[in-house]
Amino acid sequence: MLFNRDNYSFQWKDIGDIALGRPQMGEETSVAVYRMMQYSMRSVLNTEMGSERAAKLFYRAGFLAGEQFFTNRLKNGQPLNLFVAELQQQLLELGICILRVEDADIEKLKFTLVVAEDLDCSGLPVSGETVCDYDEGFIAGIFEAYTGKAFEVKEIDCWSNGSRVCRFSVNVR
Repeated sequence: MLFNRDNYSFQWKDIGDIALGRPQMGEETSVAVYRMMQYSMRSVLNTEMGSERAAKLFYRAGFLAGEQFFTNRLKNGQPLNLFVAELQQQLLELGICILRVEDADIEKLKFTLVVAEDLDCSGLPVSGETVCDYDEGFIAGIFEAYTGKAFEVKEIDCWSNGSRVCRFSVNVR
């Protein structure tokens, strides 16, 4: 990566060679550290731009990450059942979450996904709001990269609004 603040667009290779750079510490870190970065960033964006704009930016960042995740961690062109199984495996292996498909209408490309033990909100105090804007974008980016079609993803249940899991409505546009 040649970092240029004025003209930067995330690519998977920008993650770098973690094994080289962290020979003692490795790839693992604490969920608290991840949340510290995410929620401090959200706080600054909310203050500077407002909560709606911050939510949209988190969604867009998640979408970009989802596209890159698909391209670099998942196999292209496989049947839906194998794609979902591989996605579940990768998310679990990387400690991102436990993914389950609750409902699927394959012909209409309409799904309800349930995410447990996710990085973003599992264990947060109840605020009455959904907070997983990044996850919405991440899922949309993965599904768009897989199908080549635009998706709308909306969180309908969240740990933060009193549910013990996050539930996402995933629909082709």
